[in-house]
Amino acid sequence: MRRTKIVATVGPASESPQIIQALITAGVNVFRLNFSHGNADEHRARCALIRSTAAASQRHVALMGDLQGPKIRLRTLAVDKIALQPGSTVVLDTAIADGGGDDTHIGVDYEPLPKCVDVDDVLLLDDGRISLRVKKVAGTAVHCVSESKGPLTSRKGINKLGGGLSAPALTEKDIADIAVIAELNLEFVAVSFPSSAEDMRYARQILDDAGSGAALIAKVERAEAVENHEVLDELILASDGVMVARGDLGVEIGDAHLIALQKHLIKRARVLNRFVITATQMMESMTTSAVPTRAEVFDVANAVLDGTDAVMLSAETASGSYPVETVEAMARTCEGAEQYPGMGKSSHRLDRTFFSVDETIAMSAIYAANHMSGVKAIVALTETGNTALLMSRLSSNLPILAFSRNIDSCNKMAMYRGVMPLAFDFGQVPQERLTIELITELLRLKLVAPGDFVLYTRGTFMDEGGATDTLKIIQVS
Repeated sequence: MRRTKIVATVGPASESPQIIQALITAGVNVFRLNFSHGNADEHRARCALIRSTAAASQRHVALMGDLQGPKIRLRTLAVDKIALQPGSTVVLDTAIADGGGDDTHIGVDYEPLPKCVDVDDVLLLDDGRISLRVKKVAGTAVHCVSESKGPLTSRKGINKLGGGLSAPALTEKDIADIAVIAELNLEFVAVSFPSSAEDMRYARQILDDAGSGAALIAKVERAEAVENHEVLDELILASDGVMVARGDLGVEIGDAHLIALQKHLIKRARVLNRFVITATQMMESMTTSAVPTRAEVFDVANAVLDGTDAVMLSAETASGSYPVETVEAMARTCEGAEQYPGMGKSSHRLDRTFFSVDETIAMSAIYAANHMSGVKAIVALTETGNTALLMSRLSSNLPILAFSRNIDSCNKMAMYRGVMPLAFDFGQVPQERLTIELITELLRLKLVAPGDFVLYTRGTFMDEGGATDTLKIIQVS
């Protein structure tokens, strides 16, 4: 069983029934709907196709809506592209409308820009490909000199080295898209460019008002969000999960600093009982190539070894020429990395004091799994999937088989590292026969064999979420 999950972005290259089926077969656990592109009807059609294909395949597959957020961009240029050279003069002006300006005067859609920059600040355009140094600020215009050589085209994003260009976390478009996400009952919603925990609390209120039960993911991509460990921990705790969004984040803090930050962010998410996705350019060469580079293979493997719950594909599956081959290559890489001997056990919570019953039971199950001979699986009976999430925060070589009667919970658990969600309506089974029926189902699915031991957790009161209070060790007969 592959423990690390795969998130794949749906786009023109992957929206046909045949490709969606092939992607699920290849190992996609979560599909990302990118609300930066497409309209509501396109997202509705993709959602319906994925839901029906997953149901026919008897797979629990989650859907994540990724909000566009307040990305700061150039306006549409007056020409197709501008050829920049080191020393070229460029004026960024918030007063220039789309299609206005000329080869040296470019419109920007972020009105506060002149107030947010100083002389000698560095502005990074097009994910850092173009570097402009600020020489003068006058009214609505920011006068710069290019430090790069290359083409610049319309609507490219703008970042400031070190951070400092910020806007409200949710735009009017994002709020309208949340209504669509609620309508489609997506399991996850990713918030772009949050700066603080307050941004995530605001997003959660909008989600609640829309009637959505989606889990909230903070995309960590602003320097302000990682300026100190306290701010970052608060952001993580205000979310259900986090994404290491390495594109904009790497531009703002520099790639050299991103390496250690990725490891720290994954570790903190796991310690704080949140799931974590690692994203951006993981196998980007496979957009046009049938095989990944060895550097990409090691990048994915590194994230797996760090303990990420999921690795994400963007253009590779949305617009690339080899979407299925990319997922297959990523699945092989994850499985290979998971063979590393140190991946099977962890002991970083041995000195922890637990204050909730369900976390104590979950940690006890993992400890027993790692220390008792003959145990083949951990079986969690769960309403919300929280017990399975808690178990997945520690490492074990054993699968966590999470039975739930709630289909939404099963789909959400498709994101969690090492968890296999299984639909089971335990409300229809007499309590005295529940264990027998669960073992029978495990045998039918060939997940265990006679003589195996399984660790079994459940709650005394089956209708309550977060009420897991029982751990048993059962031998399969």
